[in-house]
Amino acid sequence: MASIEHHILDRPTFQKPPKLLIVVAPYYKAIADHLVAGAQAEIEAAGGTHELVEVPGALEIPTAIGIAERMSNFDGYVALGCVIRGETTHYDTVCNDSSRAITLLGLQGLCIGNGILTVENLQQAQVRADPADQNKGGGAAAAALHLVALSRKWGRETKGVGFKPLSEPIQIA
Repeated sequence: MASIEHHILDRPTFQKPPKLLIVVAPYYKAIADHLVAGAQAEIEAAGGTHELVEVPGALEIPTAIGIAERMSNFDGYVALGCVIRGETTHYDTVCNDSSRAITLLGLQGLCIGNGILTVENLQQAQVRADPADQNKGGGAAAAALHLVALSRKWGRETKGVGFKPLSEPIQIA
């Protein structure tokens, strides 16, 4: 199999350190711990600060991010967890609905890096969480940091990147 080279953007720089919230569903604790470590390392390498909260599962991650956005002062968010395919269609529901909710929050102007692994088996999860290899937790934090940098570049002092202010309810048909 041919090797495909991936391009990774340079780490963004900030005049004011970004503050991120890491939201993790530790259902597969060892995997989650590796993802969190990668995210923390990436945020700290960019000069940022972070807080960590745990939620029961991947479906609760977007809700926690939405609550934090309304009630706190984070610049960005990192969503972490792991969903491994089982014998039922619940896997599809969890993967699709958590991803869709995170995307919708992003379209409202939130800066979110999605590091929820959706894999077929534990071995795939271990490779993607490995601190010495792919560590998708670090990648999700990097994505959030890049979005924070863009929001600061394009945003107004009132926060946001040209989307509706959060005070106005968003209605989805």
